Amino acid sequence: MRFVEDGDWFADCPVVLHFDGIQVEICHWKFDELSIGWNTIDTTAAISGWEYVEQTPAWSDADERLEPFVGQELREVALLEWRPSSRHDMADGTLALGFIFDTGRFHIANALDENSIEVGEAHPEFVRHRLDWRTQLD
Repeated sequence: MRFVEDGDWFADCPVVLHFDGIQVEICHWKFDELSIGWNTIDTTAAISGWEYVEQTPAWSDADERLEPFVGQELREVALLEWRPSSRHDMADGTLALGFIFDTGRFHIANALDENSIEVGEAHPEFVRHRLDWRTQLD
């Protein structure tokens, strides 16, 4: 989601990714909450509920950070758990969702009550938990 007025990314709203007809929706909010959904957000519907924001949010079909991954096959999905060497880190235990392709990787993390998109290797203090996303549930 971006602001109509200047095109800036609105990090408070869910990040919506499309993979061969499947829509994955990721949203961090509060300090330690993560929501992951599938095919629940209608990105063609008008946006409401953001009246306190001074600009107009609108769904966007592109993000320059993710352009290198468009059309690439998703190889792996991982849950990344922040486990810093300093136990006095307020973010200890927060989660990110990582996506790995042949051409690189990115993850969507909690940036203290909003989403962040980071391209490249995750920080070494993230513990990686590989998800078998190709297995179907009964």
